[in-house]
Amino acid sequence: MASQKYWIFALLGPATAYTFIAISIALSPWFSWGSNALSDLGHATRSDVAVYYNLGLFLGGFFLIAYGLLGLRTKKPWTAVSLIIAGLALQAVGVFDEVYGDPHSWASVAIFLMLWVTMAVYTWEGRSFVALALFLVYVPQWVLWWLDIYGGGVAIPETLSSATATLWLVYVVGREDLGLWGKRG
Repeated sequence: MASQKYWIFALLGPATAYTFIAISIALSPWFSWGSNALSDLGHATRSDVAVYYNLGLFLGGFFLIAYGLLGLRTKKPWTAVSLIIAGLALQAVGVFDEVYGDPHSWASVAIFLMLWVTMAVYTWEGRSFVALALFLVYVPQWVLWWLDIYGGGVAIPETLSSATATLWLVYVVGREDLGLWGKRG
């Protein structure tokens, strides 16, 4: 299958974003999981690591878009469209950092909403119980935080939900591109 070679883009998306986030956290002794959002690292006037953090999100979004366009479009077209929108939302978080106020907030909500929607679309389009399970794990991470069931900054549900979405993406690559966990395509 011609699109099989593009699976690397799917993995480069989160790997790039997480690498730049980790570098940003390591270089920011002020960052606290108990009180910060990850986006605080990208604040252009308050963070010395904003360029790294925002570049990582932008590049991560680029790779998700590339996988949607080149790797997933012919196999799961609705999932591809949703993933492309999620990639654009991830880029928007980096481009419209916290300095921009509302546009940043909208982009932040959009990325986490679009990851959830993308997982839901694939669950339907791919007829996958594994994707359904990951989809069902994704939402409670936010609900528990909003209900103040566990304390801490918003960075905690941001990280947990994006990690769940990354597990989902690894599953999709394994299933759709590498022939693991069921048939390709």
